[in-house]
Amino acid sequence: MHADKVLDAKGLACPMPIVKTKKAMDDIASGEVLEVQTTDSGAKSDLTAWAKAGGHELRADTEENGVYTFWIRKK
Repeated sequence: MHADKVLDAKGLACPMPIVKTKKAMDDIASGEVLEVQTTDSGAKSDLTAWAKAGGHELRADTEENGVYTFWIRKK
């Protein structure tokens, strides 16, 4: 999936993936997609809830070899 910006949040524990995702989202334009890579297993529920609360669209998410990847489209 296409991403306009990639955020490597691997190795960070909650709440840092969310904090870094928010900061990265501030750096992209409306309609652009941020790819977030994290190893925090709680990120699926956290990022899903964060995106919904902010009005952003969680376009897709995957898990492979302990790395969770999310594609979030900025509102």
